[in-house]
Amino acid sequence: MSKDIQQDAPKGERIAKFMARAGLCSRREAERWIEKGRVQVNGQKLTSPACVVTDKDEVIVDGKKIGAAQDTRLFMFHKTTGVITSNKDPEGRPTIFDRLPDNIPRLVTVGRLDMNTEGLLLLTNDGELSRYLELPATGWKRKYRVRVHGRVDDKKLAILKKGLTHEGVRYKPIIAELESQNGTNSWLSVTLTEGKNREVRRAMDAVGLTVNRLIRVSYGPFNLGNMPKNAIEEVKPSVMKQQIPAYFKSGKSG
Repeated sequence: MSKDIQQDAPKGERIAKFMARAGLCSRREAERWIEKGRVQVNGQKLTSPACVVTDKDEVIVDGKKIGAAQDTRLFMFHKTTGVITSNKDPEGRPTIFDRLPDNIPRLVTVGRLDMNTEGLLLLTNDGELSRYLELPATGWKRKYRVRVHGRVDDKKLAILKKGLTHEGVRYKPIIAELESQNGTNSWLSVTLTEGKNREVRRAMDAVGLTVNRLIRVSYGPFNLGNMPKNAIEEVKPSVMKQQIPAYFKSGKSG
């Protein structure tokens, strides 16, 4: 194949998809990186994502050569409080990637957990899969155990179940069930499907409850179970394909 940038390579794929499958970022993020001039193909800086590449092309992002996409892999990680869900923090705070073993491949997260939230976080080497699993359209439920300060009553739980608007943001129905109550603190089991930024904390705040501990216990069919803190476990390929059949049948994975 010529070292010129190929626009019509019959067996290649769009550069943004290539970058996503290499575990760099999502396809949308790749397009933004290209617009910022961070990507080169065969020595030429890209200005548009309208470029098709194959494994024979040299793709360089931020000065580093990117290899061909590997088989899609998925991992479960038990995040603790006090770490950032980010590759790098400008304030120098520890990130989840500081907690991963050296032999783990380049990964991107499926959504985020804020610094003070703990529990299950999914990671993958396939940016396309990450984006797919984040979409509410998958219908996957996110389940949490939530400790709140304040009085929990049926009226507040009914408001959450109906869905609400708080500070201009509309939240879809959230199912919250009372597990236990001890004085002014209560444990709730919370299920949602949307996963907006800080959704649980903001929705609880809207009904007069303050979250003082938040643990994600499952994401779709994947469960935290008894995983030790900071532990990471790979999902077997057969289980991954069984639980996410639509993604692999659609051809998005390759």
